[in-house]
Amino acid sequence: MENRILKETKVLIKDPPPGISIRNDDKNIRYFNVIIFGPDGSPYEGGLFHLELFLPEKYPIEPPKARFLTKIYHPNIDKLGRICLDVLKKEWSPILSIRTILLSVQSLICDPNPQDPLDTQIAEDWINNKAGAIQKAKEWTRLYAQL
Repeated sequence: MENRILKETKVLIKDPPPGISIRNDDKNIRYFNVIIFGPDGSPYEGGLFHLELFLPEKYPIEPPKARFLTKIYHPNIDKLGRICLDVLKKEWSPILSIRTILLSVQSLICDPNPQDPLDTQIAEDWINNKAGAIQKAKEWTRLYAQL
């Protein structure tokens, strides 16, 4: 299992996914510091979103754990930074990788799904006042996700 983690880490460091920066923790090979750059054309454009990613002991049998450390106004991410994403739960498969997870989180940022929310209040706002929700997402990006 640790061989797989080392192989994946080596590939990620050498060739990170576009718009994503990942750094392995010096003391724990299962813990990663991640930055996802707010995707162009999204309400999160220009933001730097910090995440922590942790691989459980049973990885790759069990999915990674990921959590946003940066506040983000998004229906699929709650106030604690937890992420509602199928590949982090019931759709996980050992053939998936850390790279797959990071790309999936990046895609979720671009394409919020208010029909499967983790934060119901933000989801209602997204459904009932999408323009206002997008404006609030831009504002939170400016307030919490910029240097």
